[in-house]
Amino acid sequence: MTLTGLYVPMITPFDAAGAVAADVLTALAHDVLDAGATGLVALGTTAEPGSLTGPERDTVVDVLAGVCRSRSAGLLVGADTVAAVRALRTRPEVTAALSLVPPFVRPGADGVVAHLTELAGTGVPIVVYHVPYRTGQSLPEAALRRLAGVPGVAGVKYATGAVDPTAVALLADPPAGHTAPGGDTAPDGTAPGGTAPDDTAGPGGFAVLGGDDAVVAPLLALGAHGGILASAHVATAAFAELIAAWRAGDAARARPLGRRLAGLSAALFAEPNPTVVKGVLHARGRIPTPAVRLPLLPAARDSVTAALRHAESLENAG
Repeated sequence: MTLTGLYVPMITPFDAAGAVAADVLTALAHDVLDAGATGLVALGTTAEPGSLTGPERDTVVDVLAGVCRSRSAGLLVGADTVAAVRALRTRPEVTAALSLVPPFVRPGADGVVAHLTELAGTGVPIVVYHVPYRTGQSLPEAALRRLAGVPGVAGVKYATGAVDPTAVALLADPPAGHTAPGGDTAPDGTAPGGTAPDDTAGPGGFAVLGGDDAVVAPLLALGAHGGILASAHVATAAFAELIAAWRAGDAARARPLGRRLAGLSAALFAEPNPTVVKGVLHARGRIPTPAVRLPLLPAARDSVTAALRHAESLENAG
């Protein structure tokens, strides 16, 4: 059993008073699922979780869990401590925790593996969030393969900023893994959270999910199982089609679409995420304000305009 497809790491929309706009978040979540997303991510980097209060974080998870429950969609939730991951056990909608390689302290590969193994032992599957340009520590291929063999480690969000030798090696020889502690599956044969069987994965179903929007197409071409992509707020159907095309081996359809989406992603990440994404969504009337919270600042008008042009060009191209 493997996580596959498109997961959208949801923004946190704010209203004119600066509060979390829960009704808007609900609508956005339904929109991306209607457009072909497999599931949602709550409290990822795109959600500005460090700038939310505890009650606000609970509201975000409540909203997205409710949507996923009503739609039988997958839900990943950002959680980086044993207590935070264990708390997700009370939420049956949760497919897995999205757990960051520990930032700042740089504990070394052995320390990272030990920490993530402890998180995976809570009874909630985890997806390792590997983003070394944010954490300050890169994991070697050997450490990722060790993690793939840990019961409860369902996969990795691979966000190194490039299609690097580790990604190539990992996808050329997909590791065995486990989708849940003890290999549990539901009566219908799905893994926890509604993930579907995937016969192309390794024996245990360890998923490699692209996490850098601009380079997700080459990762998919190498065999990645899907992506966790903030840009998919803007072009959900196109990103879902890109993933489906590469998984079907339809390179003729996937290559030109991937090139166009790379341009859109570069424009949406021209300033710190999610500032440009929010600017575009506001310009299109989908959220009430483009507001972000400090230390982020709203995106410049030129960046938003450039991203809108890319989105319109993509839509006009069909």
